[in-house]
Amino acid sequence: MRTVRGWFRDTTGGLPRSFWYLWTGTLINRLGSFVLVFLAIYLTQARHFSASQAGLVIGLWGVGGAVGTTVGGTLTDRWGRRPTLLTAHLGAAIMMVALGLARPLWSVALGALLLGAFAEMARPAFGAMMVDVVPEKDRLRAFSLNYWAINLGFACAAVLAGVAAQAGYLLLFLVDAATTLVTALIIFARVGETRSVPTGPVVKGATAPAGALRTILTDRVYLGFVALNLFAALVFLQHISMLPIAMGDSGLSPATYGSVIALNGVLIVVGQLFVPKLIKGRSRSHVLALAALVMGVGFGLTAFAEAAWLYGLTVLIWTVGEMLNSPSNATLIAELSPGALRGRYQGVFSLSWQIAGAAAPILGGLVREHAGNTTLWLGCAAIGAATAVAHLVSGPARERRAAQLRTAAAPVQPVTVARTPATEVAEAAATAPAEPARATT
Repeated sequence: MRTVRGWFRDTTGGLPRSFWYLWTGTLINRLGSFVLVFLAIYLTQARHFSASQAGLVIGLWGVGGAVGTTVGGTLTDRWGRRPTLLTAHLGAAIMMVALGLARPLWSVALGALLLGAFAEMARPAFGAMMVDVVPEKDRLRAFSLNYWAINLGFACAAVLAGVAAQAGYLLLFLVDAATTLVTALIIFARVGETRSVPTGPVVKGATAPAGALRTILTDRVYLGFVALNLFAALVFLQHISMLPIAMGDSGLSPATYGSVIALNGVLIVVGQLFVPKLIKGRSRSHVLALAALVMGVGFGLTAFAEAAWLYGLTVLIWTVGEMLNSPSNATLIAELSPGALRGRYQGVFSLSWQIAGAAAPILGGLVREHAGNTTLWLGCAAIGAATAVAHLVSGPARERRAAQLRTAAAPVQPVTVARTPATEVAEAAATAPAEPARATT
């Protein structure tokens, strides 16, 4: 019992109160994330759209998301984390209800586009705020805890959505909108603006110049990292599009697919809180390389799966890779993002997921149609292995970049020469950095 208490204290203790308000908002929001789980079924069964029309609507959600992350990243840095987050949540809640009430295809498509934009606009602001309020030494476990909340909420939402849908699909949209509003109220009431204005010497990327986008586009180290995440996401997102088709070809029902894919959420909820202790102090590049390799192996083994238990085993394998990847990715983004450009950097990273979300089903379908199921999954394994090697090669440059930004953000100590005590006091007061704004509690 003492060991369990010690582990719980090491995992959750010492984190700022503002973090726990953000964490609570995440959990509540994800508990009500019904719409995305059942959107395809809703469009085809309740609205009687064709499969291609449903695909168009879901695709427009992704297009809106790509726009939302880009706009949200810019607003996060220029306007502030809190107003961007509140605007995004309020807009998403309104559009959630509007989409639930929409009937013609054009209005449903427009609603999905705008909902995707507002929903994804919140990601850069939330990520930047999380980095702002959590000290660097605690970010690994903080992001792990937040990722745990996301998966716990989503797993519960999948079950609750099935129950709520029996009372009518409109209830799904209303509950989703309500939880989004609750999240906005928590942030409005308990979390203040966290953006700080940097002081001290100007270094590349340390301020938000007019050419901020150019700064990001010339940051080859960060863009390389984003590109590797894009490749990993292209593999990972096959579990949404191609995996259910492969299981159907094996004679397995949609219910069996649901049970198998649920293993992903169960394993994350049970094991994610142990990950920070497992990878603490280890090279992030090595952890990310291992994560990419394990995910590649898990998806690659799908080529040989026929029975439900073997599909379940592959899910458990690539879920371990996902669990290693997420917290390491989050901490690295935080360290590679200059404070004044943190929202934009978060937006660019989120954009890689939006691109992968649109491209993964298209590329997976083309490979499967023209080269076969086995080629698709073995290709995923090859991409995973190549991504692992790329992480090992690019890792040292990323760490040097992170160290450079840490040095630039540290207070500058003047060279000490012979002075009078009065001079030292005056100079210390003049060079002391301003206290950054922190969230109120």
